[in-house]
Amino acid sequence: MWRYLSVLLFGLLFTMSSFGGATVSANEKIVYHVPIEETVEKGLSAFLERALTTAEAVDADLVVFEVNTPGGAVDAAGEIAKLLADSPIKTVAYVNNRALSAGAYISLSADEIYMVPSATMGSAAVIDSTGNAASKKAQSYWLAAMKTAAEQNGRDPIYAQAMADVDIDLPEYGAEKGKLLTFTAEQAKKAGYSEGTVSGKAELYSILGVEDADIRSIEESFPEKLARFLTNPIVVPILLTIAGIGIVMELFSPGFGIPGVIGITSLVLFFYGHLVAGITGYESLAMFIIGVILVLIEFFIPGGIIGLLGFTAVVGSLFLATGDPVHMTISLLIAVTVSILVFILLVKVFGKQMKFFRKMILTDATKTEQGYVSNPNRLDLLGAEGKALTDLRPSGTALVKEERVDVVTEGSFISKGSTIIIVKVEGSRVVVREIPDSN
Repeated sequence: MWRYLSVLLFGLLFTMSSFGGATVSANEKIVYHVPIEETVEKGLSAFLERALTTAEAVDADLVVFEVNTPGGAVDAAGEIAKLLADSPIKTVAYVNNRALSAGAYISLSADEIYMVPSATMGSAAVIDSTGNAASKKAQSYWLAAMKTAAEQNGRDPIYAQAMADVDIDLPEYGAEKGKLLTFTAEQAKKAGYSEGTVSGKAELYSILGVEDADIRSIEESFPEKLARFLTNPIVVPILLTIAGIGIVMELFSPGFGIPGVIGITSLVLFFYGHLVAGITGYESLAMFIIGVILVLIEFFIPGGIIGLLGFTAVVGSLFLATGDPVHMTISLLIAVTVSILVFILLVKVFGKQMKFFRKMILTDATKTEQGYVSNPNRLDLLGAEGKALTDLRPSGTALVKEERVDVVTEGSFISKGSTIIIVKVEGSRVVVREIPDSN
């Protein structure tokens, strides 16, 4: 009896302790610390989407984004800003060094901003893929986006606009007309753009009241880091150029060698980066493969239409894989130009001949130097005499060396039975002349 009571009491105590532990765990706050580093591009957007999804899955109380970026792509910054605005979790931008251009826009989209003493935030002029000032339409959109980001969190929009518009005059912040506004930590706090200046993460957590929380860090995985690198606006044209050079050099190589492997690897990396970054789906890769197959078919079934469709599919897949058609156009122009220059260099300077088409194109020729003749050559008859078997008007038949030979005169008429001499032989053409007084 006592044995059963002991087991029951032990089970009850274990159950109570479990519930007690669950209560303590439930009361503990969960905070996620997420870095925003280097250039802002679509790969970063995919990483931050994963981070927020992870935080929302466990009902986290706070997400702190540690910002240190020189800026980047406007479209990627817009996606990130929307992620922050749509998230039900409180977000804090912790500017640890710099939040410039797109980084400033992302920081303004957070619920609160804190900066270290040496941090800066601003200088958010929008530029295009070539590094020049963007169109008025793009600038107007960006100014409206900066203004909205400031207003949605109760900040004076004039400062956000001054970060992107040189026509706004704020001399008290060192941004007189003609200069973009870039806040220091002290200026940001004065203008109400920063909730405070902190010496580091420890002070930040203390101010936010989460120093005893369950603080979890989310770092980029290797595939995400690789995807961010491969989708960098500088890396994309390099990958396409390497692919183009590899394909051109492979045309001059016997069999399939290293240049072809390098070219294909570059294209694989291009699509891999865009797939992992979430910029495109498998449809672009499928279109590329179909295009390559059609181009290869064109080599065996000439006509032009299949090859044109294949080339269009290949180029279309590259545009489908990217979110910036202007940058892709520039990247392709660079790749094609360099590939053409390499092709000319190989042919004109190094005297290379394309090996790729040798198995598909007949290059043998029946040349006279190699002993081939289109017709029998009767040079052995030159200078021989004979008799006209028919009237030569001017062609006919003559008997030469006991052989009937088709002959032609130099233009004059020679009657049947006349004695002739062969004066010229051009392949199968035998030219004769009458021997006077031969009768």
